[in-house]
Amino acid sequence: MTTATHPAQQAPLSLRKDQPEPTAEALEGTVVKHQGEIVRPAWIESAAARIERAKDHTLDNKLYAGWSVRGYRNLGRRWLEARRDDYPQMIRSAKADLKAADGDTAAETDAKDLVKERRAEYRRHKWIHWAKTSGWGAAGTAGVATGAVVGGPWVDLLMALGTYAVGIYHGRPEAPKAVEESSTEIRNTSPVRPQGEADLVAVLAKAGIISEAQRDETHLTAPIRTHGPGWTATVELPPGMKASAATSKAADLASALRIKKTRIEVKADTSDEGHEGQFVLWVADNDNPYGTGKNYSKLIEAERWDFWRDGVPLGGDARGGRQTLHLMWSSLMIGGLQDYGKSYLARLIAAAAALDPYMRIVLISGKSGPDWAPLKKIAHAFVAGSTPDRLDAVHGILDETIADMQDRGERLERLFEEDPAACPEGKVTRELAREPGTELTLIIVDELQELLDAAALTKVKVGDEEEGGGRGRSGKDVLVEKFARFVRVARYVGGMGVFITQRPDSSSVPTKLRNVCVKTGCFRVKGPESSRMVLGDDAVAAGAAPHLLGESSKGVVVLDQGAEEGHLTLKADVIDLPEFTDICERGRALREEAGTLMGAAVHRGEGGSAAAASAALRADCLRVLDEAGVDRMRTEVLAAGLKDGSPESYSDLTPESLKAMLRKAGAGSPVPLGAVDGLSNPRGFKRESLTPSSRP
Repeated sequence: MTTATHPAQQAPLSLRKDQPEPTAEALEGTVVKHQGEIVRPAWIESAAARIERAKDHTLDNKLYAGWSVRGYRNLGRRWLEARRDDYPQMIRSAKADLKAADGDTAAETDAKDLVKERRAEYRRHKWIHWAKTSGWGAAGTAGVATGAVVGGPWVDLLMALGTYAVGIYHGRPEAPKAVEESSTEIRNTSPVRPQGEADLVAVLAKAGIISEAQRDETHLTAPIRTHGPGWTATVELPPGMKASAATSKAADLASALRIKKTRIEVKADTSDEGHEGQFVLWVADNDNPYGTGKNYSKLIEAERWDFWRDGVPLGGDARGGRQTLHLMWSSLMIGGLQDYGKSYLARLIAAAAALDPYMRIVLISGKSGPDWAPLKKIAHAFVAGSTPDRLDAVHGILDETIADMQDRGERLERLFEEDPAACPEGKVTRELAREPGTELTLIIVDELQELLDAAALTKVKVGDEEEGGGRGRSGKDVLVEKFARFVRVARYVGGMGVFITQRPDSSSVPTKLRNVCVKTGCFRVKGPESSRMVLGDDAVAAGAAPHLLGESSKGVVVLDQGAEEGHLTLKADVIDLPEFTDICERGRALREEAGTLMGAAVHRGEGGSAAAASAALRADCLRVLDEAGVDRMRTEVLAAGLKDGSPESYSDLTPESLKAMLRKAGAGSPVPLGAVDGLSNPRGFKRESLTPSSRP
């Protein structure tokens, strides 16, 4: 055997005796015999490990039974969401637009058409959705039935496992979302709660409330506990320290806890177990514990209200408790920045008073506008604007009301001398407040800052002779004094005042007026000075902090009721303007029924009452036509039908009086009807002349 050699085609062959033997890794993928053991390939080992892990996962999750149940629950929820497809929400929005368009005929027509269109679309969508569901359901049922009849046990088992697997697939836990990398630190928004007394005392030291040397003298009166959507603790400070040391540093305490200031409340402990060196800390679980939605007042649905007994339902606090304002024997000053809810809070008070027929309401506003227009239907006096003639009217109303309050006081004095039991403590009673001339009186003053700014440009002559050449006094000073005087003389005879101002500073919140208001309320302001201007130094020192509220705190008010329990923070309920209009209409009807409608409201509402009476007459006539199943009727027959159907309202009705009433109601005069009741062409009224659209 010869071997051809060529340097370009064959490399030299050399043998090495020191070549190592092949290892198991080098022979991966083959089965070799090594020292009496069978070595399995790595892919078999990997598959076995995966099977073992799958078995453990299945057993740990109890054969995925919970996943399957959750999956079919998810499928049911998705089916219901697909059936609704946001149509209920769109219908509610359209109905809200319809209610908001009250008085605008064109807008009402468009909104009503939109409501009808949305409802029709919703009906079509539900039919289509139901048809699809029925089709898929029928197909699935047929398949299962065929498999059960034709197939054997193995087919039934496979179908059951398939059904089970569908539930597992749709009920599997969602994979955690990946957090995108960011150069900024991600803030931990989970609730921050110290683990015990030592942790909380350390936080107090970081906030500068206590010193490091005072840690051992600072204690909790009870363990930290959950309270509503947050946690609370009562802290006893070292001897010699007042609770104000903590309540005045709420923002510092929030910083030490690494939370937003809107989550924290610090108040002096005014409970029976508390003392001057003890305070209560409450921390919410989220940055906006009051929520962002509107909470509508139950006054919207109330038919009437007892202002004396039930007060004013205000809203809910951060812990979910409902709060009520009792304004008897006091007045209220409301301040804060614009668009944070001051008028809404005052509207709650006005609505409660409107639904009590034994309340006399006086409205004074520094600006004209629609906000208080519904009160014209029931207000004893109503002035809006700050022109010189309007300011003169305000002075006149205040002079008249103050004189009336003083006259009531004199009557109460005489009554007490004659019958002390009828007037205990010399105050008006609930029974006396229901008698003519002694009803409760509420004065609402809105846009106080506008009134005072305008009054500052005027002079008011007081008395016949004035010092300084008869130039008079500043109109602003006189106005402030009259407001304050009303509060002072009216308190025990059933008089109350509500004063609302937008700019909480020394010019718009005169100290002379604020100091006579027992209760104060403050919405968001820019700093502690503004908080003190509205609430007073004592309330802010006790922990009242509207300056800690944020931009998201719409409708949140800090209310100091002037009692031992101190202040509270709550989110006020809402009554929108259309609902307030309805409330005032009910209030007028209640006053007409009780005979307590007085003052300017008597004349302002005559046109509205006449329109309501005309609408009621036409509706009753249409009802008579509907009951008879006809579209026209002789005047005599129509009058008889009205008397039979509503004898309490039409007992004295005659055909002639009915003609006059329908003519006044806009239905015109009787017209030829054609052949009716066996007569060739009698006269009477047709349906089209009785419908509201026929009015001129």
